[in-house]
Amino acid sequence: MPALTRNKKKGAKLQTETPPLNRRTKSNTAPAKSHKPPLKKQRKGISYEKPEVVSNDDEEEEEEEEEEEEEVSEQSDEELGSDFSSEEEEDTEPLADDFLGGSDDEEEEGTLGSSDSDSDGSDLEKESKAIDEEREREERDAKDELQMNIKEQPDEFRLPTKKELEEEASGPPDLPALQTRIKEIVRILSNFKDLRPEGVKRKEFVEQLKADLASYYGYNEFLIGTLVEMFPPVELMELIEAFEKKRPTSIRTNTLKTRRRDLADVLLNRGVNLDPLSKWSKVGLVVYDSQVPIGATPEYLAGFYMLQSASSFLPVMALAPRENERVVDMAAAPGGKTTYVASLMKNTGIIYANEMKVPRLKSLTANLHRMGVTNTVVCNYDGRELPKVFGQNSVDRVLLDAPCSGTGVISKDESVKTSKSANDIRKFADLQKQLILAAIDLVDAESKTGGYIVYSTCSIMIPENEAVIDYALKKRDVKLVPCGLDFGQAGFTRFREHRFHPTLEKTRRFYPHVHNMDGFFVAKLKKMSNETKASEGDEPVETKEQAQLSSDDDEDDEPKQDTKVDENKRRTPISKPNNKGDKNKNTNVEGPRKQKKKRSQWKAEIAQAREDKRKVMRKNTKEPGRK
Repeated sequence: MPALTRNKKKGAKLQTETPPLNRRTKSNTAPAKSHKPPLKKQRKGISYEKPEVVSNDDEEEEEEEEEEEEEVSEQSDEELGSDFSSEEEEDTEPLADDFLGGSDDEEEEGTLGSSDSDSDGSDLEKESKAIDEEREREERDAKDELQMNIKEQPDEFRLPTKKELEEEASGPPDLPALQTRIKEIVRILSNFKDLRPEGVKRKEFVEQLKADLASYYGYNEFLIGTLVEMFPPVELMELIEAFEKKRPTSIRTNTLKTRRRDLADVLLNRGVNLDPLSKWSKVGLVVYDSQVPIGATPEYLAGFYMLQSASSFLPVMALAPRENERVVDMAAAPGGKTTYVASLMKNTGIIYANEMKVPRLKSLTANLHRMGVTNTVVCNYDGRELPKVFGQNSVDRVLLDAPCSGTGVISKDESVKTSKSANDIRKFADLQKQLILAAIDLVDAESKTGGYIVYSTCSIMIPENEAVIDYALKKRDVKLVPCGLDFGQAGFTRFREHRFHPTLEKTRRFYPHVHNMDGFFVAKLKKMSNETKASEGDEPVETKEQAQLSSDDDEDDEPKQDTKVDENKRRTPISKPNNKGDKNKNTNVEGPRKQKKKRSQWKAEIAQAREDKRKVMRKNTKEPGRK
C-alpha cells in the first residue's frame, strides 16, 4: 500500500493548489513507444469523472471520496490483472492512467519515454548546432572575402600603369577586369568634375577607355575613336551594347495584294508570333518567333509581304510619293523600297529602279515580279550618269539610299568593326556627294506635286550624312524640309571644328539603343530652282575632290581614248570629238589655262570616255555571235 498513500498525499497537495482535471482509473501501461487504442476489457474498468471545483474548507470530504475511489480502482485492478499481464506480453498498450496519481509502473514507463525523447532532443540539438556552425562559417568566409576584395581594390579608382598594361598585353585579355575598368572609367567621365582624381587629365581616361573598348568589343582604333567623339560615355556604352544584339525581324505588308489585318490572321494560324510594328507604320509587322520559315511561306511566295528592316520604311515614308508621278530609285536592289513606293503609288505613274551592280539585278527583278509591281522600269547605270540618261529636270521625286560604310548595321555585319578606316569613309563621302548632286539635277523644281529628294544611309558617320547634305546646300538651290517622321533625333549642326547649316536639325537620326532599329540617317530636300549654285568660296573644295576623281578615271581611260575616238568619229557629235581633241592637243598650252579648261570639262570628258568604252564592248560582244 505505499503506492496508494503516496498517491493520496500527492492528490491532496494538488487539490489545494489547482483545481483537479479529469481523472482516469489506474492501470498498468506498456512503454510509450507505440500508441494503440485500449481494448474492450480495459474500457470496462475505466471510469471518468467531471472536474469539480474544490475549496479549502471541504478538504476532509474530498480525502474520503479519494479513498473510496482508490479502493474501487484496486478491486478493478485485481479483476483485470491477469488480462493486463497477458496483454503486456503481447506488446499491447492500454490507455495511460491518471498522470497526477500514477503507479510505480507509470514512473518506469515515464523514465523510458523520457530517455527516448531525450535522445531525440539531443539529435535535434546536434543538427541545429551543425547548421549554426556551418552558417557562421559561411558568414565568416564571406567577410574574409569581402575584406580581401577591399584590400585588393582601393577606394579610389586609378588608371593602370605602363608596366601593368604591358603585362596585360603579354597575356590573354582578362575580360572581367576589362569590364570592371570600363564601368569605372565611364562612371568617372560621366561626372568628371566631381569624381576627377588629382593629377589625372580627362584625356588619359578617354584614351584608356578607347583601348579597353577596342579590346573588349573588337573594334579598330579608328571606329571606336569616332564613336567616343560622337557620344557621351553613358550613351556610348548603350550604343555599343545594342550593336551586340540583333534587331527584331520585321515584315512589310504588300497593300497591292492584301491588308495587314488579314495577313496577320493567316500568319498567326501558321504558328507565327507577331505584333504590329509600331504606331508610325500602318503596314509593318514585327515577328518574335515562328514555327515555319518566315521567308518560305506560301504568303511570302505569293507576294503578300516583304522581309524588310524597320529602318528601311523611313526613307519611303519621308519621300511620300503620289499617284501618277515619275520617281527614280537610284540604288534600288534588292527592291524593298521600290516595291513600297509602288504600293503607295498604287501601280500608277512610273518608277525607274536603277541598280549599278549587275548581280543584284536578279533579286530586284524577282521581288518586283513576286510583289505584283507593274509600273517599274529596271535599268543598269551608274547613278552619277542618270541626269544624262533621263535628262535633267525630268522627274518629280528621287530616292537616294546611297552606298555607305554600314556603320549603323554592325549587328548584321560584325566585320564592319575592323574593316572600315578613315580612307574608306572619305571615299564613300566623295561618292555620295556626286550622287546627291545627280539626284538634285534629275528633279524638276517646277513639278506641281514633287520636286523632292530624299537622301538616306545606313551609316552613323557624320562625313557620310550631315557633311554631304551641307555640301548639297552649298552647290544647288535646295533647302531642307521636315521629313514627316514624328520620332528620331535631330541631326548634328556642329561637330568638333565643323559647322553645318542650321537647318540640318530637320534631318533625322535613328539609333539601335534608342529606337530598337538599325542606325539610319534620313534627310529630305526641296528643289527651289533648276539653276546650279556655286560660290567662289566653295569652288576649291569641289575642284579638289573632282580633280582627284577625274585623275583616277583618266588613268584608267586614257590608254583607250585615242583608239575609241578614231573608231567612233562618225557616230559621235562634232562637239564631243572636239572636246576630246582639245584634251589631247592641249599639251603645249600654258599651265593655268589647262587647269581652267579641265575644271569646266571634266564631267563631259569622263562621260564621253565611258560611253566610248561601252560602244566598243558592245561591238566586241556582238561580233563573236555573228560568226
